[in-house]
Amino acid sequence: MALLFALKGAGNRAFHRWLKRDHLPLFPKLPHRTRLFRLFNTHRQWIDRFMAEPTVLSVIDTYGIELIHPVREGHSAQQIGRKGKSNSRWIVGGKLCLLQNRLGLIVDWDCDTANVYDGSAFQHVVEGAAGETVVFPDVGFAKKGWHPDHLRLCQCCEWNDRMMVETTLSMVTLVQWSGLEPDETGMVHLSIAEFSL
Repeated sequence: MALLFALKGAGNRAFHRWLKRDHLPLFPKLPHRTRLFRLFNTHRQWIDRFMAEPTVLSVIDTYGIELIHPVREGHSAQQIGRKGKSNSRWIVGGKLCLLQNRLGLIVDWDCDTANVYDGSAFQHVVEGAAGETVVFPDVGFAKKGWHPDHLRLCQCCEWNDRMMVETTLSMVTLVQWSGLEPDETGMVHLSIAEFSL
């Protein structure tokens, strides 16, 4: 629910009203608004606990999450997300940003609406890795006047190891059912989860 709140971009009251009105069957024991947002903050430390350690090299990218078709934009006062471009096409929804280590494990993440520019909206994710790793983004993270020492912009098809983050973002159902099993070179091969809910 906290991820939905971040994507919706509404205030606490508006989000709670929307959740209660449209999704109460999914959350029959939905707490009162103030309690819900206290719970969001109380369990925030779990995010850090599940994050992986950075390695010398890392990759970062964003993934557009389409929540409604662009033709339906503005038809509802309760619209989730905003209109923006992702993977060379227009979507209405949000963006998920992942920073991954060389094993494909998530070191840091954030989300925002689809209308934001990667280099501005997710600049803090890159800066948070300073001194720990060299980050390889695509040119969508280029920003005039901002180029930290640990950031190495990659043109399309320039650095093949960036496919790690592309693969992860294309497989939203990625799960480590059998733990990490690196091959003889130390690389962990990603696969789609064996089970789907």
